Amino acid sequence: MVEVGGGMSKARVVSLNISAKKGQKKKPVNSIMLVEGKGVEADAHFDSERQVSLLPAESIEKMRQDGLKVSPGSFAENITTKGLNIKDLPVGAHLQAGGALVEITQIGKDCHTPCAIYKKAGYCIMPEDGVFAKVLKSGRVKVGDIIKV
Repeated sequence: MVEVGGGMSKARVVSLNISAKKGQKKKPVNSIMLVEGKGVEADAHFDSERQVSLLPAESIEKMRQDGLKVSPGSFAENITTKGLNIKDLPVGAHLQAGGALVEITQIGKDCHTPCAIYKKAGYCIMPEDGVFAKVLKSGRVKVGDIIKV
């Protein structure tokens, strides 16, 4: 396992987000428990095919620069990363954060009906920049944790 980046530019977790219901903006929390084969404990997508969703903070910032009022969790991602271009990682890549280990299972997604953000901006970053993973090893992840690939 290799740490991504060096010094102050290491990849890290900048926000962790959960929601009680599918299809709604996720709310930030200080830590989450990833459960092997199940996903994010207390999240609406727990025990679903897409166990964990990840999105780079840099993508959210791009939407902000386009004038949208968005923040981590606005795109229903569980883990917001910084310093790691996760969409360029291959399916099958392993990421470790805190005590948990996940495997990338899907890059991007198809949106069958345009979300509110798409309707406002004419595009959405989750279908292009979002990544989905399954939990290989249970563990707690906290805001600020280093991400290793």
